[in-house]
Amino acid sequence: MSGPYIIAFCNQKGGVGKTTCALNIAVGLSLLKKKVLVIDLDPQAHLTYSLGLDAHDLKGTIYSVIKGTVPLAPAILALKGMKVLPANLELARLETEMAGLPEKESILKKRLTEVSDVQYIIIDCPPASGLLTVNALTACREVFIPLQMEFLALKGMGRLLTLIEDVKKQYNHNAPTYRIIPTRYDARKRLNNAIMDKVRERFGDRVFKAVIRENIAVAEAPSFGLSIFEYAPKSHGAEDYFALCREILRKRPAL
Repeated sequence: MSGPYIIAFCNQKGGVGKTTCALNIAVGLSLLKKKVLVIDLDPQAHLTYSLGLDAHDLKGTIYSVIKGTVPLAPAILALKGMKVLPANLELARLETEMAGLPEKESILKKRLTEVSDVQYIIIDCPPASGLLTVNALTACREVFIPLQMEFLALKGMGRLLTLIEDVKKQYNHNAPTYRIIPTRYDARKRLNNAIMDKVRERFGDRVFKAVIRENIAVAEAPSFGLSIFEYAPKSHGAEDYFALCREILRKRPAL
C-alpha cells in the first residue's frame, strides 16, 4: 500500500496520555525530518488546544472537511514544522449527522486520499468507541495504544482490542495492527512494575521497548501550547519521546 502511513492513537479510557503521545510523537517525527500531518479527531479538541490554537477561532477543521463544506487543503495549518488539521466542538455533532450516510465508516479514509506530500498521518481519537473512532480505525494502517501502567487501564484493553478486530473484519481487511506504548511509568512503584511485566508477557513484541516515564514536564507542556521538546528539551520526557520516535522509524525504515 502506497501513500502516507496512518497511525490512530486510541484508548477508551481517559487520562492515559493519548493526546500527549499523539502530539509529542507527531512533533518528534517532524524533528527527525519526517513530513507529518496530525489530525485532532476528538470533539474535546485537546490536541488543538495543546498546539496553542484556539478552537473557537478556527474556520476550517476536521469537522468541515469530513462534512465536505471546506476542502482539505485550506483547512490544514502549518505549525511546529508539520501540518495540522484541528478540531473544535462542532465535531461532537458529527456522529449524529453521519449516522444515516452510506459507507459512513469510511468517510475519513476517503477524505485522506487527498493528502499529499506527507509520510505520516497521526490521528488523535476520542476516548470512545463511536463512529469517529471507527472512521480512524478504518483509515489507519496501525493503532498505537498508550497504556498507563495501572490495573484499571489494563482491564479495559479487551474492549478496545475487540473493536479493532471488528473494524478489521468489516471495513479494513489489511489493517489495523496495534502496538502498545507504556505511559506514566514510575519504576519506584511496585504496581507499575507488576503491570509492566504482565503487559510485556501478554503482548510481547507489540509493546514498544521505549517507555514514557512519569514526568511533570510532560503534563505541564500542553497547558502552554507546547510539545515536550519545546517546553523541556532536556527532560526525561523529551528523552523518552525521542527514543520512542526513533523506535517507530526503525520499524518503518522505508518511509
